[in-house]
Amino acid sequence: MTSELERIKILEGKISKLVDFLNRTLAENAALKKKIKELQAVKKEYESQTTKYSQLNEHLKELEQEREEIRAKVDALIAQIDELGI
Repeated sequence: MTSELERIKILEGKISKLVDFLNRTLAENAALKKKIKELQAVKKEYESQTTKYSQLNEHLKELEQEREEIRAKVDALIAQIDELGI
């Protein structure tokens, strides 16, 4: 009979350890799910910033091209004025 009680106590101890392990695993899983959501939000923000950067970069290229066109026109006007001898 003592042997049966010892085996039951051993079984209780193992079940207790299993429950503790399961609780730790569930808590870790919840923490990891929270971290995933946070990282997904950060990723979305980075993607948004990348899109905005690309748009700004494209706008900058347009402005640089426009500046070059204006510079060429100003140079042409200066050349015409120089031809007049003024």
